[in-house]
Amino acid sequence: MDVKSLLQNMCGTWEGECKTWFEPDVLADTSPIRGSIKTMFNDRFIRHEYAGFIQGKPRSGEETLVFNKVGEVFEVTWVDTFHMNYAILVSKGALNDGLISVVGQYDVGAGIPRWGWRTDYSMPDVDSLVITAYNVSPEGVEARAVEVIYQRMI
Repeated sequence: MDVKSLLQNMCGTWEGECKTWFEPDVLADTSPIRGSIKTMFNDRFIRHEYAGFIQGKPRSGEETLVFNKVGEVFEVTWVDTFHMNYAILVSKGALNDGLISVVGQYDVGAGIPRWGWRTDYSMPDVDSLVITAYNVSPEGVEARAVEVIYQRMI
């Protein structure tokens, strides 16, 4: 599938489940989530807005995705009321076998090495969207952090 078709297929209204891990392999929360993905600026960008809960408290966020044709790379920005509530995460990556995979870095504290955040977007079928994010330690060790499993509503 070409990039434009993949991004357009992601558009719609979605509902599902969001799982969160704060420690490797220790599930901390499972909550319902609703999302909306729409095109922007003549279908060149898509915006993912979502709302749900984390440990019973409201959480919301937004991602913007674009395929940079000049650099031949996906670029994603992300803000969130829980995970990225103090900065904008900027990630870049590629499309491999239908999977968009982008990586960015975030600050954890003054004088502490930055951590990585890898996010994968996949569509197992036209009515399913899976967004999985991994924390990446400064040493390169990855651990699943968030997994959203959406089903298309519209």
